[in-house]
Amino acid sequence: MTTSVNGEQVGIAEIRRPPDNFFDAGLIGSLADSFEWLQAQGAGAIVLCSEGKHFCAGADFTGRSEQASRIGAAGGARELYDQALRLFEAPLPVIAAVQGAAVGGGLGLACAADFRVASPRSRFSANFARIGLHQGFALSATLPAIIGQQRATELLYTGRPVRGEEAARLGLADRLAEDDTVLRAAAVEYAWEIASAAPLAVRSIRATMRAGLAERARAAMDHELAEQEKLWPTEDFAEGVRAAAERRTARFTGR
Repeated sequence: MTTSVNGEQVGIAEIRRPPDNFFDAGLIGSLADSFEWLQAQGAGAIVLCSEGKHFCAGADFTGRSEQASRIGAAGGARELYDQALRLFEAPLPVIAAVQGAAVGGGLGLACAADFRVASPRSRFSANFARIGLHQGFALSATLPAIIGQQRATELLYTGRPVRGEEAARLGLADRLAEDDTVLRAAAVEYAWEIASAAPLAVRSIRATMRAGLAERARAAMDHELAEQEKLWPTEDFAEGVRAAAERRTARFTGR
């Protein structure tokens, strides 16, 4: 991960685990640390971005990455969600530049931000049901707030991917860049619009508009973790993970 502040007081927090940028508790904690550092350096807004093909594919349950996640291990998810809560508590506006895929927990990370910038090639997916798992990363609270209860429920039930243009229509993407080559620049421009406003006023307005969000996120993650713990031992979850690793359609049995 890298962090920097440019001359316009827009902070950049970049995840560097390409191509999929899988996360674990350590990475999310480092991200929260970077938000705190950027605030101390005088940033007025933060662009959250990633190196490589995809924004973030969430936790790696398949073991394909070098940083294969321990999320399913005892205490792993609790530690992750404790660190994730720090992102919701951070005081600066955050704009996520979502290139490629934001999948599973990666979608949760994108939805923890204030705004999302995408391109037509971006792909948002709450794919939890596709691997036999309950959603996490406070998506139970954030996704309905962003796109509405009905649309959020449909995306969570089906796990279907949403491309950039549909995401913009739904409100999941706040701005749509022409293509991936200008996506990050569009996110920085968006952040600059915010950072150039009166900082005390922006923080005051943000505190009002996001009032209670951290508490709702904590309650959501507590419930999500309890549901995930029920599903991790199931045959369906094991099959979902195998199918994802083998890039095939899962054959669920309801056990």
